[in-house]
Amino acid sequence: MLSGAAVELVALRKEYGDVEAVDRLSLAIDQGEFVTLLGPSGSGKTTTLMMLAGFEEPTAGEIMIDGQPMLGRPPYRRNIGVVFQSYALFPHMTVFDNVAYPLVMRRVARAEIRQRVGRALELVRLGGLEARYPRQLSGGQQQRVALARALVFEPPLLLMDEPLGALDKKLREELQLEIKRVHREVGVTVIYVTHDQSEALTMSDRIAVMRAGRLEQYATAEELYERPATRFVADFVGEATLVDARVESRNPDGVVVRLGDGPVRLTARSEGSSADDRVTLVLRPEKLRLVVDGGGPAPNVFPAIVTDAVYLGETTKYWLRVGCETTVLVKSQSRSGVLRSGKGEVVQVAIDPRDIIVVTE
Repeated sequence: MLSGAAVELVALRKEYGDVEAVDRLSLAIDQGEFVTLLGPSGSGKTTTLMMLAGFEEPTAGEIMIDGQPMLGRPPYRRNIGVVFQSYALFPHMTVFDNVAYPLVMRRVARAEIRQRVGRALELVRLGGLEARYPRQLSGGQQQRVALARALVFEPPLLLMDEPLGALDKKLREELQLEIKRVHREVGVTVIYVTHDQSEALTMSDRIAVMRAGRLEQYATAEELYERPATRFVADFVGEATLVDARVESRNPDGVVVRLGDGPVRLTARSEGSSADDRVTLVLRPEKLRLVVDGGGPAPNVFPAIVTDAVYLGETTKYWLRVGCETTVLVKSQSRSGVLRSGKGEVVQVAIDPRDIIVVTE
């Protein structure tokens, strides 16, 4: 098992003319950690990865790997494995020769090359395909070859730039789990780039959410989903309805805000909110539920009108109008005993005060 590298980015900046692609990014990544840079196109995540790999030179800041500064050090002296979305395999080489290439460049002995390539191909479950060419492989198999090639020289750090973007949904989900398995078995530090928030939640120990070159939040998947630091993170990570509201009052038990025509009770964890403050409520669709006859004495039960409903097999999504202007998304499991409604029906929708997230930025 490898010993993964500790990585630190210190106030990293990258400018292209008047465009600041990365703006004072600071991150600390532990040995053996799987960290994902997540954000929309143009957020600076790939530029950050290219600076780590040595393919781009920062405008300012520092990159440290195991305490050693990397600025000015060429890519081939950083001992980093890189996997790209395009696979970047040599079409005229067999699987064996593609995987062996980094070892050949390092002038490793032929007998050791055979052993290492064999271990790498077994690790990614491609044993027996050594003699094939890339054109004879599926997209998923080609990506496994690229992963084996990036790991065969045993780097302490592996960079992956949208490696599953060209694959179909089912294969992408399978390879997400495969990459996590390889990570656990090998122990290498992984920095992974994606714009797919579901992929990031599935694979990562921690996630750095980026927007316009800046770091919005750096946390575990659970923290990002349950306690987003900003409105952007709440909206980008997972599905949510974001609703602007005004604080009416607060007491030791929690906070009351005005939503549409009625009050909404929140728990006391919405700290820092006082009367008349404007806040944003984050309502996750799976936390809302349709109820019959008010659903009992619980707080936060509202009348609503179904404006649309889409059956998705395992779940049904409902868009509900609450009050005059607010539309919320509800996701219900498709199982016996769950209330189902059609477009135009009047229903009751409920949410536990503990399931309402409040952000102020």
